[in-house]
Amino acid sequence: MSKIVVIEDDRYLREELVKTFSEKGYSATSISSFNATESDILAAEPDLVVLDLNLPGKSGFEICKWLKARASFPILILTARDTLGDELTALGLGADDFLTKPCHPNRLLARVERLLQNYGKVRNLIQAGDLILDLDTYKLIWGDYHIVLPETEGKMMQLLFENSPRVVSKKALASFIWGGEEFVDENILQVNMVRLRKNLAALGLDNLIQTERGQGYRLEAGNES
Repeated sequence: MSKIVVIEDDRYLREELVKTFSEKGYSATSISSFNATESDILAAEPDLVVLDLNLPGKSGFEICKWLKARASFPILILTARDTLGDELTALGLGADDFLTKPCHPNRLLARVERLLQNYGKVRNLIQAGDLILDLDTYKLIWGDYHIVLPETEGKMMQLLFENSPRVVSKKALASFIWGGEEFVDENILQVNMVRLRKNLAALGLDNLIQTERGQGYRLEAGNES
């Protein structure tokens, strides 16, 4: 069951939206306090967010930009602001769709269903703490920063992600990267690890990968931001 989180300051509309989604079979909830909106959204672990633009404190534009730098779920803007400029700004910040109020429930539901289907088909992301790794491109995302890793380093990160915080042996890494245990020189793995750590350091993640002597490597992926 997909989880939808509604961010809307109008209490009546907020409750109506939650009811609409719940009756359609979604797990729907809302955020009614706007003191820590972004962190509350992430804590809810949504599959999709319905976001108003005119909110107390930070605007929906700011929240959209912040979320898109840190999360992988689709964001549908639902707002009374109906200018082309508002729509283009929202889409430019990463919003996946834009609807204006009042909006017929069936139209809203159709857009939500389409977004969930599209994301389910094309997204191939894994997460560890505040880090996200796109397995299709090996793009590593942390906060407002990102880097696209070379394939070998990307595979190293993938296995470390999938096992975090457990230790991954050098043997397991070599087998995963090169398809067997028959890589001739262990230095090849060490050289690639040095390069990976250098790329991580450029993002401010100097101590992300820990070396466990005689065992292998471990991803220390807590909340880095």
